[in-house]
Amino acid sequence: MSVPMLKKLHLNGYHIVQVNYGPWRVCTHNDRLASFDSREQALAYAAALPGYKVRHRPVSNDD
Repeated sequence: MSVPMLKKLHLNGYHIVQVNYGPWRVCTHNDRLASFDSREQALAYAAALPGYKVRHRPVSNDD
């Protein structure tokens, strides 16, 4: 049984991930945005996107 290989980079708030020599994926915490065959393509795509910032929902204390 082989051990899974994970490569992970961060750019502009996006995760750029490759698992077991598969495609490079550009993701946010909740969504997978795109997949690419090369790391350079994934990095270029993430660099072209606007900066990602987690937005929290306001909490209502009226209960």
